[in-house]
Amino acid sequence: MLLTGITIYHNLNTIVTQFFSALQFKEREHSKGRKPILTNSEAVTCAVFKQRQNIATIKSLYDILEPPLSYQKFVDAVNRAEKYLAALIGAIMRILGKEAHVIKFTDSTELPVCLPKNARYHRTMRGCAEWSKSSKGWFYGLKLHLSADAEGRVLALRLTPGNADDRAIFRRMNEKLRGLFVADAGYVSKELAQDFCIEGERLLITAVRANMKKLATFVQVALLNLRMRVEIHFRMLKVCYGLVTSFPRSVDGYLTHYLAAIAAHLLA
Repeated sequence: MLLTGITIYHNLNTIVTQFFSALQFKEREHSKGRKPILTNSEAVTCAVFKQRQNIATIKSLYDILEPPLSYQKFVDAVNRAEKYLAALIGAIMRILGKEAHVIKFTDSTELPVCLPKNARYHRTMRGCAEWSKSSKGWFYGLKLHLSADAEGRVLALRLTPGNADDRAIFRRMNEKLRGLFVADAGYVSKELAQDFCIEGERLLITAVRANMKKLATFVQVALLNLRMRVEIHFRMLKVCYGLVTSFPRSVDGYLTHYLAAIAAHLLA
């Protein structure tokens, strides 16, 4: 690795090791037997480093790091990092949630697992991916739902099949959060607005659809214009951390890739 890459890797490893210690994660799957060449915290570091440097494939990562184990064992170790990445992300969001701004934004973005023309032949994510339509057209894959506050803190997220109902996910994802929530017209639902509202603690404001007679107030328009603050997270994840991919050859590979990209973004 180049010197800058080595520095980034070791800095990430220090942070990940601290989280492992604080959360009391195991460094090895089995307490007995020979110590693994790649510990769990090192596997997490490798996965996050891959996305931090926007490295396209695990093979490229393997060639860069040159770890002292076979390629297949390296792939297996990195893909096992999935559960630790999920716990790491949860811990970071809990920390961020302690200082969350009262205004929050929720939105979702598409995560195609392959090109539409290849969907009928795609087997890896069959059973997880679904057809859906976004503003960009039809896609076959998943959705990433994300809630962030007005100051950019990521507070909640979910990965779902592409055809998941945004309104149902919104309710479950933000159940423990409080404040003023702002979302686009895809979240318009009288039932959701009533059920989600807690007087004096939580309120949902959504954009007005073109076919609705209701007019938005000046304050609502001003808040809705700030929705780009959650879009910034999606842009960063996709452009800087390579969130969208079609390279993994297993479900664990896809999930590890997505979670590592999110962790890289939160740790940046």
